[in-house]
Amino acid sequence: MKNILIAIRSIFKKGRHNVMKIVSLGIGLAVGLVLIAKVYFEQSYDDFYPDRDRVYQVWAKYQQNGGELKDYPQTSGGIAPTMQQQIPEIETVTRYTSFGDWTFTMTDTKMKYSGRCIIADSCFFDILPRPMLIGNAKEVLSIPMYVLVSSRIAKNIGGDVIGKNFTVDSSPGRTMTIGGVFEEVPENSHSRYDVIVSMASAGRFMWEGSPTNMLGNDRYISYVKLHKGVNPLALEEQVHTFVNSYFPPEEQQKTGFNIGFSFHELDGLHKELPQVKRMTWILSLLAFALIFTAVMNYILIVISSIVNRSKEVAVHKCYGASENNIHGMMFGEALVHIVLSLILALLLILAFRGTVEELLATSLDSLLLSNGSLVLLGICILVFFVSGFMPGSLYARIPVASAFRNYRENKRIWKKALLLVQFVATGFLVTMLVFVARQYTFMVNDRPGYAYENLAYCGLAGVDSTSRAKILDEVMRLPGVVAATTVYQLPFEHASGNNILLPGETQELFNIADLYWVGNGYLDMMEIPVIQGRSFTENVTNSREVMVDRRFVEKMKLVAGWTDDVIGKDICVTEHSKWNEEPFTICGVYENIRLGGISNQDMRPSVLFYTHKPMYTLQVKFHELNNDSMARLQQKISETFPDRELNAISFRSEIMDLYKDSRQFRDSVMIGGLVTLLVTLIGLIGYTNDEVSRRRKEIAVRRVNGATLWDILRLFIKDIGYICIYAVILGGGIAYFVLQKWQEQFTEKVPLSWYIFLGCGVCVLLIIYSVVCLDARKTANDNPVNCLKSE
Repeated sequence: MKNILIAIRSIFKKGRHNVMKIVSLGIGLAVGLVLIAKVYFEQSYDDFYPDRDRVYQVWAKYQQNGGELKDYPQTSGGIAPTMQQQIPEIETVTRYTSFGDWTFTMTDTKMKYSGRCIIADSCFFDILPRPMLIGNAKEVLSIPMYVLVSSRIAKNIGGDVIGKNFTVDSSPGRTMTIGGVFEEVPENSHSRYDVIVSMASAGRFMWEGSPTNMLGNDRYISYVKLHKGVNPLALEEQVHTFVNSYFPPEEQQKTGFNIGFSFHELDGLHKELPQVKRMTWILSLLAFALIFTAVMNYILIVISSIVNRSKEVAVHKCYGASENNIHGMMFGEALVHIVLSLILALLLILAFRGTVEELLATSLDSLLLSNGSLVLLGICILVFFVSGFMPGSLYARIPVASAFRNYRENKRIWKKALLLVQFVATGFLVTMLVFVARQYTFMVNDRPGYAYENLAYCGLAGVDSTSRAKILDEVMRLPGVVAATTVYQLPFEHASGNNILLPGETQELFNIADLYWVGNGYLDMMEIPVIQGRSFTENVTNSREVMVDRRFVEKMKLVAGWTDDVIGKDICVTEHSKWNEEPFTICGVYENIRLGGISNQDMRPSVLFYTHKPMYTLQVKFHELNNDSMARLQQKISETFPDRELNAISFRSEIMDLYKDSRQFRDSVMIGGLVTLLVTLIGLIGYTNDEVSRRRKEIAVRRVNGATLWDILRLFIKDIGYICIYAVILGGGIAYFVLQKWQEQFTEKVPLSWYIFLGCGVCVLLIIYSVVCLDARKTANDNPVNCLKSE
């Protein structure tokens, strides 16, 4: 306790640089601990579900014509219930399908609310339970047109919500009744939702047979809960028997389409994703670099003060202080400094709460107020031990004789080693920042095969066909509008799949990304080149034309032996061609476009169909898209649909949102790099000040003997020159390895050019040398007499 009180009284003592130590350590801990909390959060997904070791998600496995076997985390609606009937080791099953974000209007108050919606069966909470605040989940999810809402939605609505009705804006005429309230799903869940619609209501929103069909319409997320002690690997034979009973091998062979199913443990659904594993170890590396740099900087400043404090320690030894007593002094100081650093770190985190939550896409409460706080506490204890033990060991070796003469030991090897670590971290993070920023800039500015700069769109779900035609005509009259049409599917959205067949045959050749229907002038509006044939014949009632992309032609050459000339040939597309008797004629081939984003690009061939009926997405092209033109479009939409919340959105904003994760990662690296650079420079200034103080008389003698200012500065640059170069090379090498792993997620990537690595290294060296020169310049210019007059 005495050591702690002494440490508190000496916080502002001259020569200790305590404020510098606390600030640099606090900044490093603020960023480092938040990153570690994020890593723990990502690894804790779904840990709140009971019996999660017995819950498995059912994935479908598909193989077409001997091609690659692919896993999909979705199944048809009838798969899970039928599995339960056939496999006795399964205790219970459930399935749900997502309906996206719903905006709904309360019948009594006319107030609008929004939330994520799913349609689930009555056993949903038997496998993925949430505490029920009001109502019985099993009963509610068995009644048509009844829903459960989360505690968040219920709180927003206010009052007793049971029995209240609402209508869904995207599905007018359908009235839902609230039958229960469940506790909101935590953020660390692989599936989050606010509204659960009973499966008994499915027929009012989609095909009535959807929940029970066995093949196709694979939109359901299915789960099984096994009996205790059952190993899912032991069920492979029974799953194979189940597949053969409903999908006979001869039928699979006839269609060229093999199917199977596999079980994936609930606990690993999120953290085993490649992108999550990649992000976890990169963020862990960043956090380690930040905290390690901050701790090494703290130790460096402490060691730099050893000459000034040698007499103090020696006097303590003269009065009987043992090595343990010296260690106690240093641990007391470390405790006080770390507590103050943590307080500073907490204040910084709270002050920049919004930024932290935006960058990490997680609320601060979920990051810090969870079991992850124990991990952070353990790291703080480790930092305390290292910060107290290492300086304590060095200070304990100070001889008693230092009380009577100057202490000459300078610990330069220790200090240079600590600087080396900090320089490596700085070189690594600065290089990372440059390449991550280049990759992000490349992605948001790259042309995806269509011109999107002047495009905007508005979803018209729930709007009747007459009103869709009306808004299309109204928008065409707006000043600055070049063209307007309606489409079913936007190219950056996830595309549903259908299979290709040849007329009169049963074998399914391959799966395509189905972009469904487009209206008049779509290809011209998107500036997508037609490389073969022509565009659609427009304004026809029942078009039997289809357009395909270049990938489609290449695929047909491989699987069907077609030539390059595909115009006029017929194909059948499942969902569009009933019973394989309604073929479509290829009228044109368009150039490949990017479906999705660079980080999640859909590489399947794509097809387009034409319709003269207005579809559910309005698409508008302007001469120049700016704030004024967007405001006019939004005003026209609001005037046409005053009772609906329909928003005009620019294509560019959606393209940028595709790379939101990359932008957040870029900003995280930028903050980490700046903090590491700042902490490193603080340590470098402390080291340079110590060296200047130690060599003050040597500098004076050199000046007397004719040394110039540059000669003196060169001494200090040479002193750390080699370790800077080695550190920057090592930091760049680590960055190269990490960047290669990070870029694996992108289909298109910027090259890791050697000259940019060189430029990053040179910039870091220039910053370091500049700081050294500026710090040493004052002493180098000082009058030598001031340093030698005591001799």
